[in-house]
Amino acid sequence: MLIREATASDWPAIWPFFHAVVAAGETYAYPRDLDEAGGREIWMQDPPGRTFVAVDESGTVLGTAKMNPNHMGGAAHIANASFMVDPRHHGRGVGRALGEYVLDRARAEGYRAMQFNAVVETNTGAVALWESLGFAIMTTLPEGFHHPTKGYVGLHIMYRRL
Repeated sequence: MLIREATASDWPAIWPFFHAVVAAGETYAYPRDLDEAGGREIWMQDPPGRTFVAVDESGTVLGTAKMNPNHMGGAAHIANASFMVDPRHHGRGVGRALGEYVLDRARAEGYRAMQFNAVVETNTGAVALWESLGFAIMTTLPEGFHHPTKGYVGLHIMYRRL
């Protein structure tokens, strides 16, 4: 797989799985009824943010990630990132490859650490992946996320020094 910066022409391939994941309401703190324009505004980053895609040898988008400063001003040296893999391509190492790539890019761009502000505790696959890549759960906001089938569940804040 190849990971590269996303272009505007990648959005039509990202939107269908982005929409499905967000509408399911299980892993992202985005409105479940988020429309395409809103999704594009959130996901397709302007500098200093970046958006990436993982594509296979035929150019099919397998997953995507976005990276940006977690805060502005004196806290702009901490990166934030979000990741989404097309469910049709789960289990192929796309999430891990995107995670490793984004960590390397963040380090190369001068970020000193990466913080995830909202990892849903029931998203155990993501939590395990981030822990395996060196992230630690700094705290959990009890009942910080309203899961559509599990009710109110915790929301992790995760951190890794670069």
